Amino acid sequence: MSDQIDRANELMEQAREAALANQLAKTTACHSLLECEDCGEPIPEKRRETVIGCTRCLDCQTIYEQKQKGYRR
Repeated sequence: MSDQIDRANELMEQAREAALANQLAKTTACHSLLECEDCGEPIPEKRRETVIGCTRCLDCQTIYEQKQKGYRR
């Protein structure tokens, strides 16, 4: 029985590593936009470097995430 549990843990770890690698590949392959896709204002360089692949300024990203969660401003 412990062999089955060890094998299951091994498979779960492999799946986790594959998912992380896949997410990393998606993130590093994307380039940040220079301007926010919602308001058109420039996205600060610090944000573009920190959040690779960002498409919104901080304010618009906050509003977007709140809407996704069902909040209204």
